[in-house]
Amino acid sequence: MSLDRLDREILRILQVDGRISNQDLAARVGMSPSACLRRVRLLESSGVIQGYGARLAMAEEAEATVVIVRITLERQTEEYLRRFEHAVRQYPEIKECYLMTGEVDYTMRVSTGGAADYEHIHTHILSRLPGIARIHSSVAMRNVLRVPAPR
Repeated sequence: MSLDRLDREILRILQVDGRISNQDLAARVGMSPSACLRRVRLLESSGVIQGYGARLAMAEEAEATVVIVRITLERQTEEYLRRFEHAVRQYPEIKECYLMTGEVDYTMRVSTGGAADYEHIHTHILSRLPGIARIHSSVAMRNVLRVPAPR
């Protein structure tokens, strides 16, 4: 789907405030409410908008141990990447996962209750992911900067 200026503006606003009323959204982008709603529905049905969510306070993670994990796969074929990515999505312990350029194939952020929890995640989740050749883990000592999502 090709996005024009209005589509991109609608998406920008919805990323900041997914609960904005259609009336307010239409006014902000300079459209009639019915035309705006049609565009939003088209963005949803085409898969550009894949869903809506809530930003949660980081209180749970403030007390957690954050581990940055770098994964190297045995191979970088499309099938290996697809299988790995499908498996990663099955575990809520894995908070973020990025396909990377450079020395490793994936970098992920795992949030745990401490070293024993991470050992369990490493042993029972990460090492069992398909196609793993190497796992490199670094434990964060403290958070220096976290930029909150725009409001």
